[in-house]
Amino acid sequence: MKRTIIKIDEKLCNGCGACVTGCHEGALQLINGKAVMISELYCDGLGACIGECPVGAITLEEREAEPYNEDAVMERMVTKGEKVILAHLRHLKEHGEKVLIQQGMNYLKEHNIKIDFPQKQEKNCNGTNGNLACGCPGSMMQEIKRPSMPSFSMATSPQVQTSELRQFPVQLHLLNPNASFLQGANLLLAADCTAFAYGGFHNRFLKGKALAIACPKLDSNIQVYIDKLTEMIDVAMIDTLTVLIMEVPCCGGLIKIAQMARDQAKRNVPMKVVIITIQGDIKKEEWV
Repeated sequence: MKRTIIKIDEKLCNGCGACVTGCHEGALQLINGKAVMISELYCDGLGACIGECPVGAITLEEREAEPYNEDAVMERMVTKGEKVILAHLRHLKEHGEKVLIQQGMNYLKEHNIKIDFPQKQEKNCNGTNGNLACGCPGSMMQEIKRPSMPSFSMATSPQVQTSELRQFPVQLHLLNPNASFLQGANLLLAADCTAFAYGGFHNRFLKGKALAIACPKLDSNIQVYIDKLTEMIDVAMIDTLTVLIMEVPCCGGLIKIAQMARDQAKRNVPMKVVIITIQGDIKKEEWV
């Protein structure tokens, strides 16, 4: 399967070992003076090791790799002691990976291993409170909790609408298909321009959905988009897929990307296509 996983540039790697200690899952080791991925099975693709590398030798990429296995990680980790287990669980918590945390806690419970995992918010790598993990803040997966709000009417209320965004990041290249906020979600795949063209974007289309934005004309490596959407269908088990595009011809490529992903996936998912005019009206809306 294709998924997000780390890539090590051996020419840049200076063998300092900072990434090895930063990877609590045990996916990295120093061999012949270079950091080496010893098993794709243990790499969660969340990139904690990136923030530890002083020379920028580690990046994230999409490629064929073994599916990440939390039970296998826990089996290796319990031999390293409570501090390592807690560091791993905090790492998952910082990235909002509730599903993986639960899998890890279930493993500990099944094997009668007692760990006092704090539920309160902890300090991150820059010494402040919050969910900011080490590495690039803009690519960290975050689930956004918002209070329930009454339906918004642009025609009757002058108030500023509350954002319906439930996660960050939103660009499809940056999304991890295994992120907890995608599990069983209704996914909105929106062309970049649609949120600016349609005034009620948040209330009409985004409310209650996970979001991925893309531009089929300007974005590179479209095959990655197809592979990610396929994984969201088969692994994250998204419930529905809504493709929101502009009426301009180039935007139709986003529909083709979604259709190719659905055809490639092992399970079928209901898909709706919505087309917005340049004037900001709904031109077409149908299930396909």
